[in-house]
Amino acid sequence: MRIHLQRVAAIHDLSGFGRASLTVVIPILSSMGIQVCPLPTAVLSSHSAFPGFHARDLSAELPSMIEHWKKLDIQFDAIYSGYLGAVDQIDMVKGFIRDFGSHDQLVVVDPVLGDNGKLYSAFDCQMVAEMRNLIAHAEVITPNLTEAAFLLGEGYQPQVSIAELKLWCVRLAEMGPKQVIITSVPEFGQSSKTSVLAYNAVDKRYWRVTCDYLPANYPGTGDAFASVMVGSLLQGDSLPIALDRAVNFIAMGVRATFGHPHHPSEGILIEKVLPSLNAPVQISSYQLVD
Repeated sequence: MRIHLQRVAAIHDLSGFGRASLTVVIPILSSMGIQVCPLPTAVLSSHSAFPGFHARDLSAELPSMIEHWKKLDIQFDAIYSGYLGAVDQIDMVKGFIRDFGSHDQLVVVDPVLGDNGKLYSAFDCQMVAEMRNLIAHAEVITPNLTEAAFLLGEGYQPQVSIAELKLWCVRLAEMGPKQVIITSVPEFGQSSKTSVLAYNAVDKRYWRVTCDYLPANYPGTGDAFASVMVGSLLQGDSLPIALDRAVNFIAMGVRATFGHPHHPSEGILIEKVLPSLNAPVQISSYQLVD
């Protein structure tokens, strides 16, 4: 008897050192019992937080790799894209979604553009404009606060009210995705707290999960968060349960890392907390936002 494992096409870059992109995506989804088929957009000696890294753009190789997958007639339960190293790759991802799309397939786009109010050094306004076109093809998007502001053409502010963020979620959903999840949202008047806000355009409900904030910046946490969301939704979790699981996984990873003499650029020690992904689901901290 053939055992069916759910299968995800993961369109991300591959960094040899530093826990980010595919070196985070693969272990998380594999730990959740999901087969990961990586389609690397670039290969880097380390992720870009390390100075002097070497990178090779794989844009020229992607069409041949995708064509081979078509010949193999591979079917995917989900398509999940993250960091794209060149504007041209956005058209390739849109074409991939079209060519490998199927009924009830989950399409998740993590619109990686920047953080802390700034675009990443490799990106410009053209990348932002093209990313707006890509999220129209997604069911779920997971921008951080900076990326949400750029996608909407809003000026970045380190703190945005929940009322304003709810409007942002609706505007992003009007671009195409059914579920919008904005991460890295500081809590007003509570510097020790941070939250994630999610909106489901189908039932018009908003969900929030809040956790303690520790003064550390670990690259790759956005990749880890989105990967747990993908795995949870494929396992049949509701949006708020998936949100809760993803936030708690990141919080555990940060806490497991924070006390070590560990350079933040290496990312959170996901190896310490991967087993938690197989623990029974516990309803704990999500809130329905009026």
